[in-house]
Parts: sequence; C-alpha cells; structure tokens
Amino acid sequence: MRTELVSEPGDPARPNEDFASVGLPASGQGGVLVVLDGVTPPRGETGCLHSVPWFTARLGGALTELTVSLPDVPLADALSDALTRTAEAHAQTCDLSHPRTPQATVVLARWSAATVEYLILSDSALLLESPDGTITPLLDDRLARLPRASLATDALIDAHIRNKEGGFFTAAADPSVAARAVTGVLPRGEVRALAALTDGATRWVEKFREGDWGDCFTFVRKEGARGLVDRVRTLERADAEDRTYLGRSKTHDDATVVYVEC
Repeated sequence: MRTELVSEPGDPARPNEDFASVGLPASGQGGVLVVLDGVTPPRGETGCLHSVPWFTARLGGALTELTVSLPDVPLADALSDALTRTAEAHAQTCDLSHPRTPQATVVLARWSAATVEYLILSDSALLLESPDGTITPLLDDRLARLPRASLATDALIDAHIRNKEGGFFTAAADPSVAARAVTGVLPRGEVRALAALTDGATRWVEKFREGDWGDCFTFVRKEGARGLVDRVRTLERADAEDRTYLGRSKTHDDATVVYVEC
C-alpha cells in the first residue's frame, strides 16, 4: 500500500489549522484516513479559550481512534461521538454555543476487504479512483451553491448561513451535525486509490483551473502530494499582485493532501 501525507501551513509564522492522519488496524487489513480543515475565525470573540489547532488535533485524534478501533460503527456515528468527546473536553471553560467556536471541515474514508466508506462535511474533497482509472469526486457542495452575495462578510456567514438550514455545515460542538454529512459505502473492488484534499489544495482545480478533478488526481499520483502543494504555492505567488484567480481570498492557505493506494 502506498501512502503519502503532506500538510503545510499557509504562513510559516502561524500554526497549521489542518489535521491529517492515516490509521492502519493491527490486523493489517484495511485502513482509515482523516482530514480536517480548521475554520479560521475572523478577528474578534470566539467564546473559546482554545485555538483552532487545539480543536482540530482533539477532534482528529478522536476520529482516528474511533474509526480504527470501532470498524463496525458508521462514520457519521463516529463523527458524532468524536464531536461529543471534544466538546466535553472544553465545555466547562468555553461558550460552545458561540457561532465562532472552533470548527472544521471533515473528510473521512475507511476501507476493508469488503467496502470503502466515506464522509464529507463542507468544502474539503475526496477523490476516488476506480480500477479502470475513472476518477469520482465526492463533495459537499452546499457552500459552493450559495449565492456569492451571501458570502460578503465573515460576520454574515456566522450569523446567517453557517450551520443553518439553507446554508452549509461544519463540525463544531453540536454532534447532530454529523447527520448532515455526505456519506456512502462502495464495494471494495470499485476503489483502487483515494486522495483527500483541504481547500488550500483544491485551489489547483477550483481557483487556478489547472485541470478538472481527474487531472488533479493524475497530478497527485504522478508528482506526489508534495508536488501538488508546491504547484499551488507557485500559482499563489504568481497571482499575489494581480489577484486574477485569488480575488479576495488570502494569498496562501493551509494545504493538506493525503493519497492512498489501497
């Protein structure tokens, strides 16, 4: 089995808010991948004493443990349990009802001899390659489908469309959000390889238009996870002044790529 994992902060002077892991059961059969993209809060009060990296590390660690040690528990239930565990770790010190409480996007995949399970919540991506080379992007596109005017300010996102009906959902403190995730199960024979990407890496497709999802997967398989992150950084630097592709987005974002041939 070939596995690659690269996670790089957008700014070397700031902690990486992404989390990524690959877990392999002691039995040697199957495995799991976990990728989280912490949501950077706008300046101001979050109601929490803890940082986004603290949250993603706690949630990511719980997800890795639960998805490996409880292989028969559905991924949505594992996410719900991990959110409950993480919330309990700081409920006594923090206001978890605050709309800007630490939160993250989620990608989970778990494979066994029989099946491949997946879960996606918010705007990270999971790409699957079938034995015939077909690439299938698995996405939670609710954020992308919102009118651009709705995304005018961070405050508006927090107040009106984040974790609300008609908006989009992220993993924060409410375990019921796990039921909002995009989930599915495929026969093991239909999946040859997987790639999970946070939106700092999906810029290759979604902002810079270097190719489609199939082209992106092919690039990762050929150039490696590091190659994709390096290419995104090159494109970001080239557009830093003109903002032709980046628009109002920050020049560099945390970028994570996990590639697994399973």
